[in-house]
Amino acid sequence: MIINKSTNRKHIIAIFLGLFLISFTACTKKFDALNTPQDQIVADKVDITLLGQAFAESVFYGLCGDNQSFQRSESLFADEYAQYFGTIEPNFDSGNFTEVTSWTNRYYNDVYSRALPQLFFVEQYTSQHAMPLENAIAKVWRVEVFHRISDFFGPVIYSQFGNAKTSVPYDSQEAVYHDFFTTLDSAVTVLKQQSGKNAFGTNDLVFNGDANKWLAFANSLRLRLAVRVAYVDPALAKQQAEKAIADGVMTDNTQNATVRCSANSLNFYAAITYIDEFRMTATMQSVMVGYNDPRISVYFDPAVSGGGYKGIRNGLPRVEKGTFLKDPYSFINTKWRPLARGGTNPPMPVMQAAEVYFLKAEGALRGWNMGGTALDFYNQGIRVSLMGTTTSTAPQIEAYVTSMNTPVAVADKWNTPPMSDIPVKFESTSGFERQLQQIITQKWIAIFPDGWEAWSERRRTGYPVGYPIIQSFNPDINENGMMRRLQLTTGEISNNLSAVVEARKLLNGPDKNYTKLWWDAK
Repeated sequence: MIINKSTNRKHIIAIFLGLFLISFTACTKKFDALNTPQDQIVADKVDITLLGQAFAESVFYGLCGDNQSFQRSESLFADEYAQYFGTIEPNFDSGNFTEVTSWTNRYYNDVYSRALPQLFFVEQYTSQHAMPLENAIAKVWRVEVFHRISDFFGPVIYSQFGNAKTSVPYDSQEAVYHDFFTTLDSAVTVLKQQSGKNAFGTNDLVFNGDANKWLAFANSLRLRLAVRVAYVDPALAKQQAEKAIADGVMTDNTQNATVRCSANSLNFYAAITYIDEFRMTATMQSVMVGYNDPRISVYFDPAVSGGGYKGIRNGLPRVEKGTFLKDPYSFINTKWRPLARGGTNPPMPVMQAAEVYFLKAEGALRGWNMGGTALDFYNQGIRVSLMGTTTSTAPQIEAYVTSMNTPVAVADKWNTPPMSDIPVKFESTSGFERQLQQIITQKWIAIFPDGWEAWSERRRTGYPVGYPIIQSFNPDINENGMMRRLQLTTGEISNNLSAVVEARKLLNGPDKNYTKLWWDAK
């Protein structure tokens, strides 16, 4: 349900349940497949096409909201803290560990008012109208969307979403994660029974309705979430990871989960890179140049002046930022740029087979039954990533897998040293931490540009180690620290204060950026 953003979100939920309808605004016209009448459509009149359109909107806006919300939540927060990109705009302080609360609010409100009511409707309608496959797919997508929200904030409005009340309580991250696994149990059971069938057709922007691919994604998502809780609940992590493997995870790039884009529904980087406000980081330069990684030319363009791939340090002081940094440093590759600037509008990543291999590698490293060794899964993760992103030949891929190259120093005013001394080649005789560092560093390269997931993994494991930022504006976190979460939003404090007060009791500390999430327990 697309709602005017000025509408209070709690009242959105109440109106939504009270009237049990979908309303589509002119925003819907941005989608090739989602041209829906602007008048209200009563639920018992909904046909499968309109239901599919509702699901499509929940998918497209479920990851980050719209392109403006993406700019704030992913580009200016997650991508910075993952150390994929560094901001060069002097007035943007997120890279200096400042949470701009209006940006957080914009993302939160957009997802809760734009994507989640649509998804809530689809899940409820399909449950009540005996549409098991559609319902199972909606459940899987619910887990994907809500784990992203929870990995930003910790406690979230989840089990009581859509309760038709004007004050909506939060659930703890621990409770939400446990429910994720229960929800995936239900969805996977149905997806197995519906093997070979199709739901939503082309309105499914992820897999075009392919039940088998949704099953592989559901199991892979379970594996991701299992590994996420490895430090806080090792027994649960092992149980859920082994269950995922037994049910069948992604194995090749044909199963990758991505959100399809079109000329009227742009990849969000294509929609925001005309602003030209960030550059590649020194972390990326040290690692990818040092490894002689063929993916660097797919991810970034050479610097306009001086050539080569050059990155900036994160958290530059304001006086060190400005448009003068554009030409000497590398920007994101042209394919992610606006169509008018040569962009190709690629699909938006959700989860890739390469990530799954690195998850299996970590699981095997921890002694879980993943069906193979950490070495084999690590190497295969690199191979699958290179096969999916480059034109490297088989011999070239194997040369990379066995390379002893290490990160390099970055020639800048700070005399930035190599990020680490770990090589590409897996060190089978090294200890747990060094092998884990290798696994996560290669995962970090492979999942680019998914800064959301990369930031989560940096918080969970401490890898890749990255660099200290140059200057912190956050009195609670120094330059050697890390942003651990975002705070509960100002909109919620204004409109749902009693619930926020209770939600703060569910945290591992104060409602601050340095407080670790439940799973951040290393």
